[in-house]
Amino acid sequence: MQGKRWPWLYIPSLYFAEGLPYILINAVSVIMFKKMNVSNTVIGLTGFLYLPWVIKMFWGPVVDTVSTKRQWILSTQILMAVCFLLVAAGVQVSGFLSISLVLFFITAFLSATHDIAIDGYYMLALDEKKQAFYVGIRSTFYRIAIIFATGALVVIAGTIEKSTGNIAFSWSVVFMISGGIFFLLYFFHRFYLPHPVDNVVSEGSRFGDMKQVFKTYFQQKNIILIVLFVLFYRLGEAILGKMTAPFLLDGVEKGGLGLETTTVGYLYGTVGMLSLVAGGIVGGWLISKFGLKKCIWPMALALKAPDLVYVYMSTVHPSIEIIYPLVAVEQFGYGIGFTAFMVFLMYLTQEKYKTSHFAISTGIMALGMMIPGMISGYLQTLLGYTNFFIMVVFLTLPGLIVLFFLPIPEESK
Repeated sequence: MQGKRWPWLYIPSLYFAEGLPYILINAVSVIMFKKMNVSNTVIGLTGFLYLPWVIKMFWGPVVDTVSTKRQWILSTQILMAVCFLLVAAGVQVSGFLSISLVLFFITAFLSATHDIAIDGYYMLALDEKKQAFYVGIRSTFYRIAIIFATGALVVIAGTIEKSTGNIAFSWSVVFMISGGIFFLLYFFHRFYLPHPVDNVVSEGSRFGDMKQVFKTYFQQKNIILIVLFVLFYRLGEAILGKMTAPFLLDGVEKGGLGLETTTVGYLYGTVGMLSLVAGGIVGGWLISKFGLKKCIWPMALALKAPDLVYVYMSTVHPSIEIIYPLVAVEQFGYGIGFTAFMVFLMYLTQEKYKTSHFAISTGIMALGMMIPGMISGYLQTLLGYTNFFIMVVFLTLPGLIVLFFLPIPEESK
């Protein structure tokens, strides 16, 4: 394919490719494991799959010093395609859990590396004006990938499961589709992505800069409060996240809602995701109008208070007509509260090291999601769903307590 390469074609495809593996590994896999009769305790432990996103900052220099961003994108995409096809084969055999976890972990490392390469490529391929213009398209297609994975793919799995009665086959099809998509993305990007000038810096210089990056980040004023806030702000939601799908899928006799796989796909892939996006838009508008200092408290409460809907649902077991708006409210609040959090992380960056400082912050954030998520299944099994959700509500308090002491500068608007 020759001629001018249009960003409106390759920017959407790149960020769809960035979002899809992350949500397949960390969200869709939970639904698959639950349907394959994996215990909630083990499902919680799959939170270790977050680890590559926690530590990706440490091999970022390798992506900068070895080969080009374009080649890293292509290599990781073809390898992820192979991994997803191997997952599709693995769910059909005994020992599927171990096989799929190993493959997901490898894919997570590939995906985290892919993320680094895409962000670097974005800055190389586009000038600053175009970078600003396409930032909304980046976000939109990342979210489209989430809707596609948690919605369309889960619905496909549920439909096949219902028609054939073969749960393993239904998920094999899902990951065959995912692998096929990455093969298509690889071939499209192989022939269409431009070849921007990619000046690879010297390894010694880059690793020297990394020392300064960490030094300047951790020498910030109030850094202990900042780190505690980043770790605790979403503590309740980190515990909650891995157990929402099991709660929706488990039978009423186990304390769950007993929903079908297709219903969960429609619930989170459409209504839930659209509400999350709407919350993000509203949150961004509020901060742009009133500033983060005035907004962060009510937006933090908007994130945490809707966790009460799970206490209600686990107690009352409402009909599906009630579940849809309840989940919409919870996801809308999450979108608002998460926006405030991400804006705060952006304010932590210093001009010289903006990208690297943001990577450190998001790495700490991912650590704060990974460790609580790993023990969530054990806690749910120990407490039962209702008591577990009550505990989640109380675990939202540490983030609010730290926020009380955290200074938000007036200029953060």
